[in-house]
Amino acid sequence: MRNPAKTDVLRKSWSPAIRGFLAVCCSLAVLLTLAWPHPAQAVRLKDVASFKGVRSNQLLGNGLVVGLNGSGDGTNVDFNIQELANMLTNMGITPNKTKMKVKNIAAVAVTAILPPFARVGSRIDVLVSSMGDAKSLQGGTLVLTPLKGVDGNVYGLAQGPVSVGGFAASGDAGGGVTKNHPTAGRIANGATVEREIPFDFADKQSIVMALNDPDFTTATRAVRAINRHLRGTYAFSKDGGTIAIKLPPAFKERMVPMLASLENLEIPVDTVAKVIIDERNGTVVMGENVRLSTVAIAHGNLMIQIKEKPRVSQPLPFSQGSTVVVPDTSVTVKEGRDRLMVLPEGVNIGQVVQALNAIGVTPRDLIAILQAIKAAGALQAELQII
Repeated sequence: MRNPAKTDVLRKSWSPAIRGFLAVCCSLAVLLTLAWPHPAQAVRLKDVASFKGVRSNQLLGNGLVVGLNGSGDGTNVDFNIQELANMLTNMGITPNKTKMKVKNIAAVAVTAILPPFARVGSRIDVLVSSMGDAKSLQGGTLVLTPLKGVDGNVYGLAQGPVSVGGFAASGDAGGGVTKNHPTAGRIANGATVEREIPFDFADKQSIVMALNDPDFTTATRAVRAINRHLRGTYAFSKDGGTIAIKLPPAFKERMVPMLASLENLEIPVDTVAKVIIDERNGTVVMGENVRLSTVAIAHGNLMIQIKEKPRVSQPLPFSQGSTVVVPDTSVTVKEGRDRLMVLPEGVNIGQVVQALNAIGVTPRDLIAILQAIKAAGALQAELQII
């Protein structure tokens, strides 16, 4: 075993030059590690792409929520009365629309998402949103509502108690309190699937995969990984976002096991260098591939502050003047004294942030600086303002 006491004696015997040389070597090793280009992080294929035909579909319907405690639609809404009259007519009751004034019902829009491979009898969640001037849907029950697709066919039937997760209460004088959003709610497993979307993998000899974010580099890497996994040339890219895959003989009539093995393949994803700016709240997000050309930056904050205070002017004793209120205005101008900063070519995102923080740049100032750098042609990235 190594003797710690002997090691300490050897370290103390090192000359300052040797210790300095070792420190320089350690610093260079750290800098080389940070500057060395890292490979793109690998992700699963199922997280960046989807198979054609395997998708969800939106459903929509309009219905009535009943059983409300006086918090339903008011007299200014008439289509809820029409829906109630139609429902009663279908049940064999002929109502008198002129005398129908109810506050315990609310006309609602019912939406749902039909997942892929949903079968008849499956249960899905539905969202219920008020279409009138109802104050709250708390305690209400959605009556039987058909859910239709864009083709006009009924794909589901929704019904059940609405869970709001909030409340609204008010007094006669106009004051009140509201928690969350009481005019929209959810019915867990509130709809039953009545029609299936036809899609069969058994008869398919090929399938198409679409990348969520089209990119030629990512598509090429995905094709290479798929062919390596299938041990042949079965995949090819039609463009930067579409990959066609033929069914290998080893997976004949076994399309599902092949897709299960493909979606778990890990591929390195390449992305376009982007700078996202949200001017509403001063948020700036920059990707790792953002680079700058050689550019000089000088940023000085200019702040102008104007204050006005009323001042009472008293007349001199025994004078004929009167007491008046006159404005007292003071103007203060402050200008920042930040130094000129030069960023060399090829600096990465970490170096840019460190350099801008050194001159005290705030997120709001950073937005203006990035826009100016992009206008100068020194920002090698796409600048996107949301």
